[in-house]
Amino acid sequence: MISLRHAVPSDVAMLRYWDSLPHVIASDPNDDWNWEEELQRSLIWREQLIAEREGRPIGFLQIIDPEAEETHYWGDTGPGFRAIDIWIGAPADLGKGYGTIMMNMAITRCFDNPEVHSILIDPLISNTRAHRFYERIGFEFLENRIFGEDECRVYCLTRQKWSALENL
Repeated sequence: MISLRHAVPSDVAMLRYWDSLPHVIASDPNDDWNWEEELQRSLIWREQLIAEREGRPIGFLQIIDPEAEETHYWGDTGPGFRAIDIWIGAPADLGKGYGTIMMNMAITRCFDNPEVHSILIDPLISNTRAHRFYERIGFEFLENRIFGEDECRVYCLTRQKWSALENL
């Protein structure tokens, strides 16, 4: 069973280690998450979560409200959006379905808020495995966009699409 808990300052060493792994670097090569500082901050527009399987950390999730996020990374989205970052930590935990479970948990968490109508994600253009993963879950491609130094594909999952998929 997988559960989610809030990331805390004592997770810094593990998160820094995960950040050093080739598969994590390949998905996010140009960002420094500033774990020491960011895990000290409690922000109304962001959740930073650790996924655990039977009490063992396996991955990280971040859910933000892009309209309220302080850097305006996503631009002017307007209300009702959420954006998700996700990764599996240890290579031994890749390919076991944990990412799908984590993403489904994150999507449910987002849509539990009745004001949320859409979820955004931005995998690198080069990350074709991520594109297939998100498309399989129901995300639809919107556009290619450059964020900082990264060329990304922007995907969106609407509440309407998610509800239709749940009822199949």
